[in-house]
Amino acid sequence: MAYKAPKGTRDVLPEESYRWQYLEALMRETARKYGLLEARTPVIEHTELFLRGVGGTTDIVQKEMYTFQDKGDRSITLKPEGTAGIVRLVVEHNLCGETQPTKIYYLNNPVFRYERPQAGRLREHHQFGVEIFGAPRASADAECIAIVLEILEKIGLSGLSVRLNSIGCPSCRPNYHAALREYLRSRYDDLCETCKTRFEANPLRILDCKVPGCGEIVAQAPNIMDYICDDCKAHMDSLCARLDSMGIDYELTPTLVRGLDYYTKTVFEVFSNRIGSQGAICGGGRYDGLVHELGGPACPGVGFGMGMERLLLLMQESNVDFEKPPRYDLYIASIGEEADLAAFVLAQQLRAKGLSVDIDHVGRSMKAQFKFADKVGARCVLTIGDSELSEKRAKLKNMADGTEQTVALTADDIAQRM
Repeated sequence: MAYKAPKGTRDVLPEESYRWQYLEALMRETARKYGLLEARTPVIEHTELFLRGVGGTTDIVQKEMYTFQDKGDRSITLKPEGTAGIVRLVVEHNLCGETQPTKIYYLNNPVFRYERPQAGRLREHHQFGVEIFGAPRASADAECIAIVLEILEKIGLSGLSVRLNSIGCPSCRPNYHAALREYLRSRYDDLCETCKTRFEANPLRILDCKVPGCGEIVAQAPNIMDYICDDCKAHMDSLCARLDSMGIDYELTPTLVRGLDYYTKTVFEVFSNRIGSQGAICGGGRYDGLVHELGGPACPGVGFGMGMERLLLLMQESNVDFEKPPRYDLYIASIGEEADLAAFVLAQQLRAKGLSVDIDHVGRSMKAQFKFADKVGARCVLTIGDSELSEKRAKLKNMADGTEQTVALTADDIAQRM
């Protein structure tokens, strides 16, 4: 039987891994400049974490989670998103008790959702995310958006837009819930079955429905910005002022609520016009009550998650790429048993000096070794045979321009001439 990767997953082949490594290095460097420290959480968490943290009325919890009973009869779930696990980490290790803010990022975090695979979104995908705790001011929200755009601009992407909304807080959101239910009541029979269940439990989720009929209904719904309290309005005004100061364009989108129940005040998404109908490549917002909901102290939070596969797809669609780094600095071509041993020893010495080096492990002819060195992109080739061993000198060839120079058969001289 020929095995294949499960539907909705994919392999990252060795020849394409440099693209991932480039993005990872760029994200780490950007995170460093903003004072973010990396955290890593388990792939599995207790299911209750997501029921309480993400929300029982969300599509993620109702339709998409990979959940199972382990051998201890505990309900375990593969992470469907990154924030809840980071909040659990913050609460468990009392990071909110330290000097604030606590600024965290995670990278290549695998998340699992049983949904229809689509462009740039798989059942297993990977995320870069940022979470900032203990920072109630809108400047933290603005930093999150700035981090996203800095990464995308450094990659060289275009066709981007920022969509922004406030979904209020526990004090003012019930007023909007009441107005929204009143509006939807006369259209209740036209809602999809999922939205009918959300009507009482959480009508805000109806604004997030992707069913076309529901989308037409909510297009005429009351504007949430007309119902939020003075504090939420002031927070949004402060955020907009900071985005304006950085020259960041944005669109206020009153139907934007995100697909997770923990958000308060700010929600945002960064879209691309190059990735199908589901063009969001990043989304986030503020979750001031989530730490307390998951057993911690009252501690505000804000953050975002960005899909790596989606970003790589966008780069491909935008014809954005970067030079593939050479796999080897040096290939040592050798003929004869003594030369093979000398090549092995020299390769180890050069690797100790930080060079990437390969030798013949197959038994190829000298001509075939040069062809192999060219195929794998070696920058230089050093040729060793009996005469080179006796003279203790050899030819070092630059594969890009074909120039040659004679070098001593010592790691110091070869490394200096590279």
